[in-house]
Amino acid sequence: MDVYRLNRFFNPASGRVLDVAIDHGFFGERSFLDGTENITHAIDVLVDAAPDAIQLTPGQGRLLQQRPGKDKPAFVMRTDIANVYGVPLDEHLYSHHFEDAVERAVRLDAAVVVANLMQLPGRPEIREANIRSIMALKSTSERYGMPLMIEPLVMRDNSENGAYQVDGDVAKIETLVRQAVELGADLIKADFSSNAEDYHRVIEMAGDIPVLVRGGGRTSDRKLLERTRVVLEQGAKGLVYGRNIVQHRDPAGITRALMAMLHEDADVETALSMIDTGEQA
Repeated sequence: MDVYRLNRFFNPASGRVLDVAIDHGFFGERSFLDGTENITHAIDVLVDAAPDAIQLTPGQGRLLQQRPGKDKPAFVMRTDIANVYGVPLDEHLYSHHFEDAVERAVRLDAAVVVANLMQLPGRPEIREANIRSIMALKSTSERYGMPLMIEPLVMRDNSENGAYQVDGDVAKIETLVRQAVELGADLIKADFSSNAEDYHRVIEMAGDIPVLVRGGGRTSDRKLLERTRVVLEQGAKGLVYGRNIVQHRDPAGITRALMAMLHEDADVETALSMIDTGEQA
């Protein structure tokens, strides 16, 4: 792992990071694209709000990296593509990585690459495919000094709504997080546990590997900020939020609010005051 690249990723004062994920087009689910139909505009808004990093696909990374100047957010590149979020699910599920993903990331001057490690009930072949991808990516990322973020995703059975949803069982999360560490993760991106107060168990299981918390589906501002405060207090080193930012009424405001919590230890009420609620005075 190249610590030089991570110096562009983590905030030098707080040692934390906000990575805004807008790589959802990879997953073939239309509802994920709300707020990023015009992805150039979405990136414009985010760059102005100045998060630490923006997560994009190889095909869209140029929209961030072609911008002049040295102060733009760091680029995090998604390396794998899957179809596990569709409603209804396709009969055949898959997950594949780009064979030249790390080389693409180097050419695009990425700071980090990211790949899934999914546990889908009844579909162990997807987890196997992810493990094979991670082993291949790790070998190449070591060669090029590219930090590898692994995203352990524990899912519930798809019978609940026709697609796999997050399982917040902390024991399952920490088990998959540990496997990600054993596979050589330089960073971990993991879901909230059902009880955010249990998140210290995930942090402990990751050892000295920084844990960033995945935002998941849309929720209320207060709930998002309250559980963010809890996981930060338990040792999370950052956030990887997507739909809760880009599908927000005020993407710039929620970005600034989260940055204040991460880097200035702002409390929930202070962070809420930074967001435009759309209410008339």
